[in-house]
Amino acid sequence: MAILINEKTKLICQGFTGNQGTFHSQQSIEYGTNLVGGVTPGKGGSTHLGKPVFNSVKEAKDATGANATMIYVPAKFVKSAILDAIDADLDVIVCITDGVPAIDMLEIRSKLGEKKHISFIGPNCPGLINPVAKCKIGIMPGYIHAVGENGKRIGIVSRSGTLTYEAVDQTTKIGLGQSTCVGIGGDPIHGLGFVEVVKMFLDDKDTDGILLIGEIGGSEEERAAEFVKNYHIKKPMAGFIAGSTAPAGRRMGHAGAIISGGKGAAKDKIKFLEECGIIVAPTPAHIGQTMLEALNKFKK
Repeated sequence: MAILINEKTKLICQGFTGNQGTFHSQQSIEYGTNLVGGVTPGKGGSTHLGKPVFNSVKEAKDATGANATMIYVPAKFVKSAILDAIDADLDVIVCITDGVPAIDMLEIRSKLGEKKHISFIGPNCPGLINPVAKCKIGIMPGYIHAVGENGKRIGIVSRSGTLTYEAVDQTTKIGLGQSTCVGIGGDPIHGLGFVEVVKMFLDDKDTDGILLIGEIGGSEEERAAEFVKNYHIKKPMAGFIAGSTAPAGRRMGHAGAIISGGKGAAKDKIKFLEECGIIVAPTPAHIGQTMLEALNKFKK
């Protein structure tokens, strides 16, 4: 069911006993996620939230069979935490922390190149959620998500955390559900991007439509749109690009959301997406209705 995570996912939390790790681990457990333990170096052998604590990801995997992790550690410790998870060969690694140095991400990306089967999401991201399997990894509020009926399950992928929640809330309120929601994060150097996630949605039989939430800066949205245009599987697709009024040279929120060298402007992205057959919402308030329009248009 859906992509990346399902009812078989066994999750751990790195930074488990910290304030953020504790709060969001509890939220995941209450949502129904199979959180099997956590990692805090130096506290191995203790328990927290009724779950075992381990000194390393490998220890946690060996003891629990964990195949996914969410990372809530300070930015200066993120590199070692991610490398620990990569060395343990987990299937899904989600880093929520922001402010991770770009030079650390370059090393991580190089390491991930040796292990193509690992899906790394983040950093500086809200995580991902599968409402059908009741699996929540990250900070997304579970209660706004809906299972939805067959034919009405939307896959959502976004660079913006806040707009992800807005897109989810709007699709739920108009009677649609979500298959999986993935926040890829707003940093310029990150894990899975739009193309990889959109391909997963196109190949997923339980995803009926795709909603892409982009923003100014870079060219990931254009690459994803071109991929969709040329891919052999077609599904209804809508999008929204944030930052239409952003002046060139000024970073807007995310480190990657900056128009530089005359590239990455919202109007150029919107034009290209529309040329590739993606219906683009004119404002954030129209995201849900635009997705519904794409679904209805596709059926005709």
